[in-house]
Amino acid sequence: MRVLFWGTPDFALPSLRALLGEDHEIVGVVTQPDRRAGRGRRLRPSLVKREALEEGIEVLQPERASDEEFIAEIAALEPEISVVVAYGQILKKEVLELPTHGSINVHASLLPELRGAAPINWAIIRGYEETGVTIMQMTEGLDSGPILARAAEPIAPDERASDLWARLSELGAGLLIETLTLIEAGAVEPIEQDDEAATYAPRLTREDARIDWSQDATTVDRLIRGLDAVPGAWTTWNGWDLKLFRPQPLPDYEHDAVPGTILETSPSDSTRGLLVASGEGALYLREVQPGGRRRMTTADWVRGRGAKPGDLFE
Repeated sequence: MRVLFWGTPDFALPSLRALLGEDHEIVGVVTQPDRRAGRGRRLRPSLVKREALEEGIEVLQPERASDEEFIAEIAALEPEISVVVAYGQILKKEVLELPTHGSINVHASLLPELRGAAPINWAIIRGYEETGVTIMQMTEGLDSGPILARAAEPIAPDERASDLWARLSELGAGLLIETLTLIEAGAVEPIEQDDEAATYAPRLTREDARIDWSQDATTVDRLIRGLDAVPGAWTTWNGWDLKLFRPQPLPDYEHDAVPGTILETSPSDSTRGLLVASGEGALYLREVQPGGRRRMTTADWVRGRGAKPGDLFE
């Protein structure tokens, strides 16, 4: 099958590689334009672009996928199907219906739950015990098209978004290949979604990622794990932004401190780091990332910055 592939971040790479390992012909790869990143603010291509160029595949990077010139360009490629995996733009009906078999999407949730841009993060933040991957036929609605295939995946009690991201990307790649085989055989049976059962996972904002220490330890733990490694849950210490990682919640820990107070520091023990009071219980925090710096153990940060019991995270 002649496939036009759409994707940008590393979540899309397993699907692209799976297609390359099959008999499908990838007629082009559409990815987001190069963006400036890092201290030098240099233009960086997406990981999908790098992979495509290494494989000798034509790469397209429209600023807007709705431009008529771009639509004419992909029409000339004569794709039989578009495969969209975390591309990063909303596609209009004309683009979705251009290929013979339309467009399908690899979405990281069990639709209709967690429609939207950040399903992996919100699944952990909201305390889900299970999520998965859905292959759906794309329509103009937000992740509301008919379901072609689904596969479930458990979420461990200490799951981090970065680990779940990696597992679901591989699960999605396998399910994608199975679904394309069914489409080619005319054996796929679309199932309409129940819109009344839909929940949403909107794009995360900076304020979403700020830790509210008045919440209980379990809730704070889920937020921190749900935002690891990107964008990172953050707080402030002495006016400086600080991202926090690898929490260990102690929901039954009793204290009478103001939420956000550092109760204990362990500069020689990287398995404990900081103990911080929450609205109910407390948490050990074992890794931090100061603004503009690398991620490090909390023990190293304590030794370098001199954080001490009684200091307050806000």
